[in-house]
Amino acid sequence: MLELTEVIGGFLFCSVIIVFAGSRLSYYGDIIAEQTGLGGAWFGLILMAAVTSLPELITGLSSVIYVGAPDLALGDVYGSCVFNMLILALMDLFIRDKIPAVSKVSVNHALAAALSIILVGSTGFSLLYQEHIPTLGWVSIGSLLSLTIYVMAIRMVQRHEANIQHEQTAAEQITSHPVALKTAITRYIFFALLVVVSAIFLPSFAERLAETTGLQQGFVGTLFLATTTSLPEMVVSISAIRIGAFDIAVGNLFGSNLFNIGILAIDDIAYTKGSIFTEASSVHIVSILATIIMASIAVTGLIFRPQKKRFVLAYGSLLMVITYFFTMYLLYRSNLTP
Repeated sequence: MLELTEVIGGFLFCSVIIVFAGSRLSYYGDIIAEQTGLGGAWFGLILMAAVTSLPELITGLSSVIYVGAPDLALGDVYGSCVFNMLILALMDLFIRDKIPAVSKVSVNHALAAALSIILVGSTGFSLLYQEHIPTLGWVSIGSLLSLTIYVMAIRMVQRHEANIQHEQTAAEQITSHPVALKTAITRYIFFALLVVVSAIFLPSFAERLAETTGLQQGFVGTLFLATTTSLPEMVVSISAIRIGAFDIAVGNLFGSNLFNIGILAIDDIAYTKGSIFTEASSVHIVSILATIIMASIAVTGLIFRPQKKRFVLAYGSLLMVITYFFTMYLLYRSNLTP
């Protein structure tokens, strides 16, 4: 009983550090972006997404390098993708008027959403048919392809934003802080180190939690690890919503999902015992399908642009919330299956 208490305590302590340091990272990364001339939708999609996804990156690398648990790495990445879509759905709760969040942002986010669907879906082939997919050394060709698609997707979004000359003035609102650039960079590095150290220890506590409670690593990674490492995205998104910077909030979430799949490819490269897809459980397909469904619902809302919420949530947001909890139920049931 004492060991379980210590494990939970260690897990929660690392989680609190990641949430606090992650929010500070976003704050100072925000200032750096302003003072170096970055902004607009590119700010939310690339810079904020990379910053808030740092816990997933370090946790994934720690899972495969130090713990040797590919299921934790995959569970963290896929679970984070699903949780990010849940955050998007719950944005409606923080909007006082009757207009859904997807109708307040630029329809151009549909491009990033569609690209994230392609990336997440492509990794499903690696997970289901890894024995038929060749490797380059120990790395799956599927991972290298995903990494290539990720780079192309980011470049495509960048060119799209440049072509339409989309400038999001809310980015300036969220980044207007009287902090010198040198100070912001110093503090950014400090909080980044806090995230790195905490994220290194987090998978170890997660593995011990799985062993102590009898839960499968895939379930622990998807529910506990993913929720913890996705909290910076939630903090940034809610903060952006409260000041009306809706494009930054939505861009951060779709950008994080793109970045997460890039992380998965990096995890595969770092795991030198073979491809992480070979040793991972096929239960992650549930999270992949859930991400595709929820992102597709979001794309539908971005294009259709409903003008009124019937309840506290729009119909699409409500369906996304239901999909999330149904996914967690399926993962829990699969955990009970011998």
